[in-house]
Amino acid sequence: MGSILKSKSLVTLCGLTAVVGVAAAQTAEPPPAPPTPSADSREVVGTPQQLLAEAKAFAPAMDRTASVVRRQLAEARENRDVVRVLCLNDKLNQIDLAIRTANDRIEALNAAVTENDAVRAKHEYTVAQVLKDRVTTLGGEANACIGEQSGFVDESRVKVDIDPNVADTDPSEPTDPPIIVEPPVLTSPTL
Repeated sequence: MGSILKSKSLVTLCGLTAVVGVAAAQTAEPPPAPPTPSADSREVVGTPQQLLAEAKAFAPAMDRTASVVRRQLAEARENRDVVRVLCLNDKLNQIDLAIRTANDRIEALNAAVTENDAVRAKHEYTVAQVLKDRVTTLGGEANACIGEQSGFVDESRVKVDIDPNVADTDPSEPTDPPIIVEPPVLTSPTL
């Protein structure tokens, strides 16, 4: 009985210590730090006209990336590298779509500047900037496309070593005299 009372007292003491420790830890916790802005949450600064001029400068860089990938695709087709052709073709299709969409957004930005709509101009600029970044990323991914020749270093060869100490018998063949075990004959006590 005394040991049960000691056990209950010990459990109560541990529980009380845990509650006090958690409460102390909660009060000693510093306030959370303000979130740091990520690269995607950049503040767009400038007049609508400045944003339009900057967005128009995106087009040549995106076109250069597309030209590089087109050249890589032509080389892969010339080398008949089917794997690389498929990869580069996919990247080029995504780049072309992003460029077309960015050009549409730049036209919408131009319309927003004409209408003097600063909020819409910032939005269109931001979308065009994200598309420019996407084209840059796709260009890097296109450079990483691996072709058939890059995937294999040398011909595959199989080398088999046979241990001379292993018996030259086939384990699937039956052994010389077959082992036959007959079950015991059972007798019934009622017979």
